[in-house]
Amino acid sequence: MNRHRQRWREIIREAVQQEAGAPVEAGAVIIENPPRADLGDLAFPMFPYAPLMKKSPREIAERIAGRISRRLEDRPAAGGERLEVQGPYLNVHLDRPAVTAEVIGDILKRVDLYGQGEELGGRRIIVEFSAPNTNKPLHLGHLRNDSLGMSVSRILSSLGAEVLRVNLINDRGVHICKSMAAYQRFGDGVTPAERGQKGDHLVGDFYVRFAEWARQDPQAEEVARRMLQAWENGDPEVRELWQRMNQWAIRGIEQTYRRTGVKFERIYLESETYLLGRRIVELGLERKVFYREEDGSVWIDLGGQNLDKKVLLRSDGTSVYLTQDLGTAVQRYKDQPFDRMIYVVGNEQRYHFQVLFKILELLGYPWAENLFHLAYGMVNLPEGKMKSREGTVVDADDLLDDLQRMAEEEIREKERESEVGDLRATAEKVALGALNYYLLQPSPYKDMIFDPRKSLSFSGNTGPYLQYTGARISSMLRKFNERAEKFRAGAFEPGILDQSDEWLIVKQLAAYPESVRQAADQLNPSVIATALFELAQTFSHYYHDNPVLHNEDPDLVVSRITLAQAVRQVLYNGMRLIGVPFLDRM
Repeated sequence: MNRHRQRWREIIREAVQQEAGAPVEAGAVIIENPPRADLGDLAFPMFPYAPLMKKSPREIAERIAGRISRRLEDRPAAGGERLEVQGPYLNVHLDRPAVTAEVIGDILKRVDLYGQGEELGGRRIIVEFSAPNTNKPLHLGHLRNDSLGMSVSRILSSLGAEVLRVNLINDRGVHICKSMAAYQRFGDGVTPAERGQKGDHLVGDFYVRFAEWARQDPQAEEVARRMLQAWENGDPEVRELWQRMNQWAIRGIEQTYRRTGVKFERIYLESETYLLGRRIVELGLERKVFYREEDGSVWIDLGGQNLDKKVLLRSDGTSVYLTQDLGTAVQRYKDQPFDRMIYVVGNEQRYHFQVLFKILELLGYPWAENLFHLAYGMVNLPEGKMKSREGTVVDADDLLDDLQRMAEEEIREKERESEVGDLRATAEKVALGALNYYLLQPSPYKDMIFDPRKSLSFSGNTGPYLQYTGARISSMLRKFNERAEKFRAGAFEPGILDQSDEWLIVKQLAAYPESVRQAADQLNPSVIATALFELAQTFSHYYHDNPVLHNEDPDLVVSRITLAQAVRQVLYNGMRLIGVPFLDRM
């Protein structure tokens, strides 16, 4: 379909150029979709050429149509294509059987590769996401971050880029010391095994406990600050406690990653990069990019860059987030020189990354211009905003458990236990599909509210709806194969597929590769989610009104089952990019 769009764009461009006697850029030729199917498949407005030709758009449309019609008469290969004038528009009716055969043939030939390309071939792109802290378990906000990071990575990779997924674990700093200080004061040496608890949950409990302590005792914050100084000075007792609690937290977080299918090619630890960050600060002082205050703290004044003053080292010599981010960025480029680096971080950190990128530019790193902050919106609950230190976050593990339990209930209510086989394994995939789709379906740049019950609906704009549609088609294909002898005489005849929904499905199938490219350009997986939902919705409507297997005409059965097979393949390919497991049975 895209080939036909581009061919007609060129036909229109050449005809306008000949009529106007002046060059016309291909990008100036606008293609629209007619508002109704009976008006054609492509619409070309003539308004842009009125100033050039000094004629009305309607007159231009008629003159261009006459010129192109004579050309088409000389080319019988154009087949069933025709052109008509609709007011100031030139509308094209494509040869539907030919396009149908071409689109479905391409899908069934390329199968899993349909929608992929080489537009980003030869480019190395690093995607940093997740970035957990070792003072608490992953929560719902991390899950949106992880869904985005994994999906964007898959989409870019599908277009030929060499994608490196990296994670920066924030394993040092005053926030980490708060969990440690609370454990030292209230923990009595308890271990995750003794509590029967994941290590990240145990550490997170003490982070919440610190907040309670700080509300009662103003000295608690000072205890945490002194512990950070001791850590940076290499105090062996503090370092041992830090190592122990970090291992608990990281092992627990890794368990959640395995459950959600999150993977990385490289993991950085803040504790390994912050010293490089401090050396970069010293370099910046030598180059007069930074300056030192009387209290010993180090700052940069970006007032001339429409930003503000920012601290890089505190007066006690300890580092801040920005310090280690400088070190990590430099180390990362040294490890893997990249063409683009994408930071998947919430939009509340927008200013932080503006400052980071500007400092790297001022320090003279040419690759700083290739850094990009994918500033996604916050995810909240219907009850309101989550707060880690108050213990009001939605824990990722608890949410996944709840979603799996609710998915099992849905399957039982629909009496599908015997159909799905392993109920627990299927429910886990339904839960993961519900979670990823619900988090990715809105634009990443918008805030959203996560409703667990709505995310699991088997109808509507949800992951389970896509899974159910895919499973339904898979069941249809199994039944067709069981009755293959009955339809042996049938053949795929594109001309038989003349229903309006069938043509709409073909156009949606043809548009899928462009959806992948658009999602990559915008770093926006919701483009693919929307395309898949619209395809599933159209097919469900079509299947409801048009019997596929229950027909006496074997050609019609084979043609419709071939169309269904193409829909299944595109659903499979797209769902893989947005982290929704495809289910053959549901």
